[in-house]
Amino acid sequence: MRIILLIELSIFCFMTSCNVQTPVKEANPLLAEWNTPHQTPPFTEIKHKHYIPAIEATLKEAKEEVDVIINSSEQPTFQNTIMALELAGEKLDRATSVLFNLNSAETDDTIQSICREVAPKLSEFSNYVTLNDQLFRKIKVVYAHKDKLELTAEDLQLLEKKYLGFVRSGANLEGEAKKRYAEITTELSQLSLKFSENVLAETNGFQLLITDKKDLSGLPENEVEEAAQVAKSKGKEGWIFTLQGPSFTGFMKYAGNRELREQMYRAYTSRGYQENEQNNVEVIRKIVNLKLEKAKLLGFNTHADYVLAEQMAENPKRVNDFIQQLHVASLPFAKKEFAEVLQFAKKLGLQSDLQPWDWSFFSEKLKNENFGFDEQQVKPYFQLEKVRDGVFDLATRLYGLTFKENIEIPVYQADVKAYDVFDQDGSFLSVLYLDFFPREGKSGGAWMNDLRPESKINGKIVKPIITVVCNFTKPTETKPSLLTFYEVTTFLHEFGHALHGMLGNTVYPSLSGTNVYRDFVELPSQVMENWATQKEWLDLFAVHYETGEKIPAGLVQKLIDADNFQAGYASERQLSFGMNDMAWHSITEPMTGDVVEFEQKAIASTLLFEPVKGSCLSSAFTHIFGGGYSAGYYGYKWAEVLDADAFAQFKKYGIFDKATATSFRKNILEKGGTEHPMKLYVAFRGQEPSIEPLLERSGLRK
Repeated sequence: MRIILLIELSIFCFMTSCNVQTPVKEANPLLAEWNTPHQTPPFTEIKHKHYIPAIEATLKEAKEEVDVIINSSEQPTFQNTIMALELAGEKLDRATSVLFNLNSAETDDTIQSICREVAPKLSEFSNYVTLNDQLFRKIKVVYAHKDKLELTAEDLQLLEKKYLGFVRSGANLEGEAKKRYAEITTELSQLSLKFSENVLAETNGFQLLITDKKDLSGLPENEVEEAAQVAKSKGKEGWIFTLQGPSFTGFMKYAGNRELREQMYRAYTSRGYQENEQNNVEVIRKIVNLKLEKAKLLGFNTHADYVLAEQMAENPKRVNDFIQQLHVASLPFAKKEFAEVLQFAKKLGLQSDLQPWDWSFFSEKLKNENFGFDEQQVKPYFQLEKVRDGVFDLATRLYGLTFKENIEIPVYQADVKAYDVFDQDGSFLSVLYLDFFPREGKSGGAWMNDLRPESKINGKIVKPIITVVCNFTKPTETKPSLLTFYEVTTFLHEFGHALHGMLGNTVYPSLSGTNVYRDFVELPSQVMENWATQKEWLDLFAVHYETGEKIPAGLVQKLIDADNFQAGYASERQLSFGMNDMAWHSITEPMTGDVVEFEQKAIASTLLFEPVKGSCLSSAFTHIFGGGYSAGYYGYKWAEVLDADAFAQFKKYGIFDKATATSFRKNILEKGGTEHPMKLYVAFRGQEPSIEPLLERSGLRK
């Protein structure tokens, strides 16, 4: 059973109360067998009214399955306790996976309402399992005799994970402490959902309507055309720009109207911090204080201590030392880069101080001057369908995988495509959904999730169902979807996560794929990004969407030269997120002060701009307050060290080298969480990772 701890869901649910009734005689597809290709969810048959009855029914069944384990009179064994617990709640997992994936990718008011209604029920069930004294006693019996049992290495890892999972979920607590723990987890689950709901509402609630064509100065034709398309879809005359990824990023980078850039910037950085119903300030205080209280109940000084005890980094000191090491290396470069952009902006006529809403605009122009590189130059060579084929071909060259669209697989939205994925021997491996374009019912950013993890319990082979969800530039009436270089790397990143899920080769689902330490999970994704600057790969698919001409070698070189442009600034920005995260989750006393003052103190050493009044990073920081990255955001930089070191091995033997790819597959991708990640990494690389390849790749050596 993948016990559902809603405290730190990485998939966002949004909440308002509801009651949904299903007629007694009507079949509920969430409770029936799925007669679809590969038992994929029958999305076209599932209606809103099916969720609550299905979750209530499967919750009841899951509880009964757990009660069988609890009430058994047999001596506790690995099979009748640990494996039985892993199998319990399978139908509940199936129903909730569909609900939570849709709530991220295709939500509406009713789905958000359903999530509010089921969230406390799922949290209550999680507590029923993890705080059950009788069940924990049985697990402790098995754990105490683990050295005498004939268990495989994976069996032992599952036993260890179950035992520690119970301990870390309050199983050793007693009386009022146990009761309070249950109250905290329930409240945290609801606060986390509320935080994400507020951010989505704020993102969707802002529109910049432009009616005067002169205000479009500097914007590329495709950005203007897409904005016109958005306005038309909303029954407006003119052009609409939004806070959704492609629209916001493009506007800040190219719009010549400084006042409008400022308006967009302030809207984006004040999400969750305005005086309205979506204000997240008090939500943040409650979340961090409850996490602190929970950590102390479990015997930890801080929430960060609690989280990091089960990560590669192990403790806050090691994380903070790591962040500081990169900060010392990055800051001199960041300051130099800032001064260069300021000088360049003055040269172009900027009369005042450089402001945050100026950075992308002048940086892009400086990059173009330094390298003769403008991101618009490469977009014609990155037609989405060609990039997709290039990514598929990369998986073929590295791992022997092939992909075939299957139109018989039901999809949850018309833009979504479903693929059968086959292994190098031709056997079926996985289902992969690709969902590329932004819409109002979709959360911002990009992510991978599984609708079903891989497993092989008792010889029953279950193939994974994987989703990759992005918010890429949409096609217009005259042009196909043409990706920015950043969007290409984002695709590679999420596809790396997908490979981790698709290539899982474990017995137990809770150890498969991305079920690894949080600061290890980004290695498979970030290592894939390295191919984005490899000419040998780009030459295979990057052709002009109109002429069919291959991307010129000179343009590829410009892309490579520009890749590390302002690497110091980018590093400091990412480190500031990690510092902010660690500060919030390292408090030792309840936080009652000002949220903005707190975060500015935490990231003060990284700030190159004066803080903008009315802006707040934390109030829209869904990774740590609405998702599962609390005390873990440093993991992105941590994984950069791993991926740079890992890709050095590919570069040494060739970027398509089969032996290196096979080792990475066998030792990293297939193993999931079956062994400690450092052991897995050393098995692949032959040594522990070094920070030097990252500094060299990023140009951060003095």
